[in-house]
Amino acid sequence: MPNKNILIIEDEENIAQLVSYNLIKAGFHVICAESGEEGLKLLKSAEIDCILLDLMLPGISGIEVCEVLKASEKFSGIPVIMLTAKGEEEDIVAGLECGADDYVTKPFSPRVLVARLKSVLRRSRRFLPTDKLPEQEESILIQELQINIGRHEVLLNGVSLQLTMTEFSILVLLAGRPGWVFTRQQIIDHVRGYDFLVTPRAVDVQIFGLRRKLGRAGEHIETIRGVGYRFKE
Repeated sequence: MPNKNILIIEDEENIAQLVSYNLIKAGFHVICAESGEEGLKLLKSAEIDCILLDLMLPGISGIEVCEVLKASEKFSGIPVIMLTAKGEEEDIVAGLECGADDYVTKPFSPRVLVARLKSVLRRSRRFLPTDKLPEQEESILIQELQINIGRHEVLLNGVSLQLTMTEFSILVLLAGRPGWVFTRQQIIDHVRGYDFLVTPRAVDVQIFGLRRKLGRAGEHIETIRGVGYRFKE
């Protein structure tokens, strides 16, 4: 997965240099910004494939930057990995709730970070393997929803919805097998991969956000107490 452009928004110079060195070594192109304001400005002048975003930044915070990105029609599809020294549950939930696609706490292994980055890029619709494109062009039609997998598009009564990559993946999982109950761990495994450490509460936050965006159609997603979630048949 070489030659992808990665934007690093990190105000600690030593960390930015360490991350840049390892990403360049792995074959990525790297652009660095020391603040959220600078990062958002660079987005307007460069084609970015993924963003590594520090949570604690001078000026506008990483959470605010992520919220701006996910609210933008132009930039909402760019995957975001949060980098932070904080590892408490509340901070993980806050990062995921604002639309981040993955979350890595400092100190971290450069090899693990590169692996996480590649995993996020593979999940992004921009980098689907050629041999999987025909299958991914399929659509799911259920109730008033039309889910176009290859185009990462969800239509509710013909109106397009803006979902994060995580919300979209969860919806595809549940709507793809209506009536099936998925545990929170199964949802984590599907969306993040088996090596992603996240709490069940973070899954609940993603479901809450998805239901809110779906409006009344969100009622199709049922909570199965003590087990997980399912999409009504």
